[in-house]
Amino acid sequence: MAEERPPLDLMNYETLTHDALRQVVKAALKRANMPDGLPGQHHLYVTFKTRAGGVAIPADLVERYPDEMTIVLQHQFWDLAPGETFFAVTLRFGGQPKRLSVPYQAITRFYDPSVQFLLQWPSPDVEDAEIIAAPVTQHLRPETEPPHGDTPPDGDGGPKIVSLDTFRKK
Repeated sequence: MAEERPPLDLMNYETLTHDALRQVVKAALKRANMPDGLPGQHHLYVTFKTRAGGVAIPADLVERYPDEMTIVLQHQFWDLAPGETFFAVTLRFGGQPKRLSVPYQAITRFYDPSVQFLLQWPSPDVEDAEIIAAPVTQHLRPETEPPHGDTPPDGDGGPKIVSLDTFRKK
């Protein structure tokens, strides 16, 4: 008896689905970028491949996170710019502002723990080419206008990188 092969998906529905779910991330980032910030208790964990094509982050962050990095968007982020194919944001690391630019295709996980909402994607292709270093930004919002109701962090009060495994039900 001959093995039956599954039909060939010429529509590539899996890729279409992944792309559609990335639109959810873009829409959530646009909501986070509204003047009032994220509504209620919402906060976003965005995990991405640091060496994926188009990712632009400072070299010291790539050294610290050579494969994958998770950022948290809650109170202390500035200049969030959700574009059509990527988003950019300024966060503080060790008290220093750093600009990150991440294509939606580089995202592997998106999680909002306030409502236990999680999206995951397969890892994108990783560039072994030279790292694209993002410049440090100097245009944080002034301290008189804190981002989304919080004052800018100083010292080591910057964002904390947390593994999503902590939040998964076992």
